[in-house]
Amino acid sequence: MKLRHILLGLSFAAMAFAAGAQQPIVIKFSHVVAQDTPKGKGAEYFKQRAEELTKGRVKVEVYPNSTLYKDKEELEALQLGAVQMLAPSLAKFGPLGVKEFELFDLPYIFDNYEELRRVTQGPVGKSLLKKLESKGILGLAYWDNGFKVMSANKPLRTPDDFKGLKMRIQSSNVLDAQMRALGAIPQKMAFSEVYQALQTGVVDGTENPPSNLYTQKMHEVQKYVTLSDHGYLGYAVIVNKKFWEGLPADIRAALEKAMEEATKYANDIAKKENDDALEAVRKSGKTEIITLTAEQRKAWKKALVKVHEQMADRIGKDLIQEVYKETGFDPAKF
Repeated sequence: MKLRHILLGLSFAAMAFAAGAQQPIVIKFSHVVAQDTPKGKGAEYFKQRAEELTKGRVKVEVYPNSTLYKDKEELEALQLGAVQMLAPSLAKFGPLGVKEFELFDLPYIFDNYEELRRVTQGPVGKSLLKKLESKGILGLAYWDNGFKVMSANKPLRTPDDFKGLKMRIQSSNVLDAQMRALGAIPQKMAFSEVYQALQTGVVDGTENPPSNLYTQKMHEVQKYVTLSDHGYLGYAVIVNKKFWEGLPADIRAALEKAMEEATKYANDIAKKENDDALEAVRKSGKTEIITLTAEQRKAWKKALVKVHEQMADRIGKDLIQEVYKETGFDPAKF
């Protein structure tokens, strides 16, 4: 009798497996920003191409705007296999134990996208993604958002204007040092909580690329935006290593192609999305936009470049020097 129950159980398991074989492979792709941002649109484009290229054998479920997990939860969820794919900002890997990624947070280390590409698409970028593997994570691509602006309820034209302001930052020691170098008080906070914190005065200001500022309606609760372009905000598209390596080879190849196409799409639209968002902020009439003079920008750089040296032991002196070599940056000028 017992044997019959076992055989019956195995029979049902086989039937369930056969039925399951017909089901598409589900990839849950979670992120914390709005759908109409460069990252949001990139994720949707990846979904479309992944499903087309695998002929429906893969289904990608995109969860934007922290609907599934918040900043602090999503990396743990990926490592546990609760989601398969994320695109966290590069600052998130420092708290995970891969401090080298914090080089992307260093203020004024990149002056433009061309300098940035030399790093992300070169040996430095590849070696950094490789460091994630020991955490059960595979890095698939770098996606841009853009260069950050500063916002507050008072004009920010010189480093002195920051004194005593509570400024929201991501969880990054480099960004903490950056705000302290300006005389501000850094406040680490999940992205999904920032609008309310600005609205209620829990924090006085923050830093963001214009697309994040606009899509989260932060400009409605910030009177001034300074076009500082002081730092870069980018993302790494990552996947659960065990999940990815367990996929059939042909599926994985199709997904790699979909990711390649989505990366080109996301990075191509990032600058335009930010330019359009800035124009929308300007047209709203709710926020005054401040353009720094050459002299003011130099004062910002002088105040902030010392953060590179402060963080060298944490990030790695040799790594920072490699980036200087790729970009032509000379800290001695400031």
